[in-house]
Amino acid sequence: MFSGLNVSIHGDSNTDSQRLVELAHWPIKVSIIIVLGAMITLGNVAVLMVISSSVSGWSRNSRYFLLSLTGADSAFGIVVMPLNLWVSLVKDYRQGPDVLCHVVAFCNATVYSTCMYTLAMISLERYIAVLYPLKYSSLMTRKRSLMLIAFSWFFPPFLLLPVSFPGGIIEVHFSTASLVCNPTYSTNVGYSMSLTCFIFFPCSIIMTYTNLHLWCAAKRQRKKLRKYDQNCRKRSDVASRVLVPVMAVYYTCWAPCMAAMIYNAVSGNSVPEWLEFVVVWLPTSNGFLNCIFYFWINRSFRRKFHLVFQQLILALCPSLAKAFGWSADPQTLFVSGMWDNNNSVYERSSSMSSTCTMMTLAEDVGHTHTHTHTHTHSISLLYCHLWSNR
Repeated sequence: MFSGLNVSIHGDSNTDSQRLVELAHWPIKVSIIIVLGAMITLGNVAVLMVISSSVSGWSRNSRYFLLSLTGADSAFGIVVMPLNLWVSLVKDYRQGPDVLCHVVAFCNATVYSTCMYTLAMISLERYIAVLYPLKYSSLMTRKRSLMLIAFSWFFPPFLLLPVSFPGGIIEVHFSTASLVCNPTYSTNVGYSMSLTCFIFFPCSIIMTYTNLHLWCAAKRQRKKLRKYDQNCRKRSDVASRVLVPVMAVYYTCWAPCMAAMIYNAVSGNSVPEWLEFVVVWLPTSNGFLNCIFYFWINRSFRRKFHLVFQQLILALCPSLAKAFGWSADPQTLFVSGMWDNNNSVYERSSSMSSTCTMMTLAEDVGHTHTHTHTHTHSISLLYCHLWSNR
């Protein structure tokens, strides 16, 4: 039954029987992992095709951060999943932690940590862009943006380097429950807890603080905006539709994994088999859900994706494009490209949504009092940033 696995079991009979039960579920777990990996890879490849070029309403810095997020999410599908599935095939269960398992555990933890740091940096960038638009250009320069991205990618490997050394400060084992090379956190409680203090908790605090402030500001300003815009009621749930799902998905994907890690570090015990499998692989699903909440709900992204996809089909399979009624007329593609390029001209502005900024400036001209002018500008700008994500 397990001809694809290099299985040799010795030791305690209870442990042996438990391991046999876990291995019996190996085909189901592998199927789930493969499907999840395919979804993550295809979703992020589509995202990369679009944001590798300009997208109307997205500033250059925003694209840098989103490209970084796409790279981190893609690593789930092209690094984490293949490595662990490969280990599950070649691992000799008679052995304890080995060099291969330590290296794979290091790669796993690095990708997970980079993804969390990138999500935190995106939240910080949007917080500055929305609440401090006039200072955005000076606070979030290109150099600082690239430094934040570099920190997100290079600090986790430095912090997690001890995991890669066999016989080092922490042990690593291959879990037949989750099919992952996991550090045994109970072998070094201090180091394990320091990882949560340097990675999960700071990122969670940044994301919670920035998104909560944006959500509260949007709610407060919506009430004031009613004085000037009778159609504001139609936008009553904009903040909830954008910010609440982002935070809900983040904590749903990452908090259970961190809780299981802390539980193992403190008690020395593992959670039940299927619970361990879910909490370990749940963060990887965040790599697919990010495609939805950070990209697909954005109207400019969908428009650009349709154009890129149409051009790709026209080049690879003209007959299929003809069946869909897509025209290869250069004039049609030129007009679509010009529309997108014209919208991207204003990307040098301090906000993430330049179209909304221009509309806000035009709206402010109609207000005569200085206080009303400034107040209305900040209200409208805040809503434009939130509304642009729909």
